[in-house]
Amino acid sequence: MKVLSLYNTFSKKERRFFVSALLVFVISLSLWGMSVFYGETVPEPVAGGSYIEAVVGQPATVNPLLANENGVDRDLIELLFANLLDLAENYTESEDHQSWTINLKEGLKWSDGEPLTSDDVVFTLEAIQDSNIQSPLYASWQGVIIERLSDQEIKLTLRNPYAFFADNLARLKIVPKHIFGAIPFENLRLSNYNLEPVGSGPYKFSRYDKRKDGFIEKYQLVENPYYVLKAPLIKNFAFRFFERSSNALNAFNTRAVQGLGGLNDSESQKIKTSHHLFTINSSQYYAVFFNPTINSALKDKNIRAALYKATDRKELIKKVFNNRAVLADGPILPFIEGYTAGDGESSSFNPEQARELLEKAGWTIAEDSKDNIRTKKIKDTVIRLSFNIVVPRIPFLIQTANILKNNWSAVGIGLNLTILDPRDIARDIIRTRNYQMLLFGNILNDNPDAFSFWHSSQRFYPGLNLALYENKNVDALLESIRQEFDVEKRAALLAELQEQIRKDQPALFLFSPYYLYAGPKNLGGLNAATIVMPADRFRAAGRWYLRTARIFK
Repeated sequence: MKVLSLYNTFSKKERRFFVSALLVFVISLSLWGMSVFYGETVPEPVAGGSYIEAVVGQPATVNPLLANENGVDRDLIELLFANLLDLAENYTESEDHQSWTINLKEGLKWSDGEPLTSDDVVFTLEAIQDSNIQSPLYASWQGVIIERLSDQEIKLTLRNPYAFFADNLARLKIVPKHIFGAIPFENLRLSNYNLEPVGSGPYKFSRYDKRKDGFIEKYQLVENPYYVLKAPLIKNFAFRFFERSSNALNAFNTRAVQGLGGLNDSESQKIKTSHHLFTINSSQYYAVFFNPTINSALKDKNIRAALYKATDRKELIKKVFNNRAVLADGPILPFIEGYTAGDGESSSFNPEQARELLEKAGWTIAEDSKDNIRTKKIKDTVIRLSFNIVVPRIPFLIQTANILKNNWSAVGIGLNLTILDPRDIARDIIRTRNYQMLLFGNILNDNPDAFSFWHSSQRFYPGLNLALYENKNVDALLESIRQEFDVEKRAALLAELQEQIRKDQPALFLFSPYYLYAGPKNLGGLNAATIVMPADRFRAAGRWYLRTARIFK
């Protein structure tokens, strides 16, 4: 009242001054309070919200035993099934590195509430090892002896020590014996549980919506109350499926979905709505694999060296990916354990040196040549220096092949493209090794084990040595790397391996594209630095969040 009485004695000018001063004081006090609050608190993720991701394709077998090349299945599996090490309290390794004892956590349950025990682990591994199932994991687990020690404990014994076996354990998804145990292994693919799975991951299956023509439009997941780790912060996770990438992109632009992965650079530039673009290293690299058994010219090291010198790989990455790719300069990528950089000289772009190498090898361009393709006379037969390359029908690989064709043409080397569906290449071309050159991708695991790609025993199907490469020294290195547990010694072996393969040039290493993922501005927790497969973006999906709250430090 005294303040009011005093205010009434003010003149109009004094009243205006008083009100202005009071407003300044209140605003200053508020700003000071906010400054103190923000200075003494930090934002922390909190639970809540729903998330919908757009995916091109269809789920078929959401089952870790069966999922092969279908990325949709792998995406869902990553959210619905826990891996063995998440379920384990601890594990111990024997001194000879040949046996591993794994202790499961107490009280584990499947998403339907049934107990999860060592019986499920044993069942999973025995199923993988059964040839009737034709599991894609079959090769990785052959020769492993499985022993059940108790409800919570199992023992795995290897034929030979394997330095990267813990990575196999970290990727092994366990399936429920009480669901699949009564089904003959050869009938597993017919089970409805392949689309309505019972799992142990951060989310559990809720429902899916299907059109009359059988196309599944939406797949709904909810929080799994029995998940062994922390409950997911995003409580509801759904997928919407599309037949074309343009439709998925349109759904993102109209905010019908919040997430969209597997974008190429062109698609990322067509996003119109506010978003955050995550750029993630991928352990898949692409190369041109040479098959000297089909075209003997590729046996000549001068020609292989000339192909490197004729290829402007940095310009290729700029044109095809807008620089959103890593240059691959050998069998190990820069962000994988044990990588060592090459000298860069032998693989640098230098068309003039390419021409000199070809001239040295006896390949010349005739004065009357109409297409400027080099030739060489071998045993009274004139051979053209022209190669056929098989290319998957994937836009960025077709663009890459055409750039290679232009690069090589400039030094007198011809290149003819055969573009095929990727499935046909896997079934008909790779299986028979029926190609002179193959533009294809290799996927490294979480470790630098390159045995499958470069050991001479893997030259023929189902091996993945696509260059049919043979080098006894490299074979010995690959075998030693697998059994070397000392990190420093393994690093030395890896350095020698990379130096030898770079020297031999059995393939033209090109690039490793980034994985591009578009999400909302408020999406946090997606901290993957490197992924092996696109589904790995979900490896920590339980820590993704859409909401935050400030708490005191």
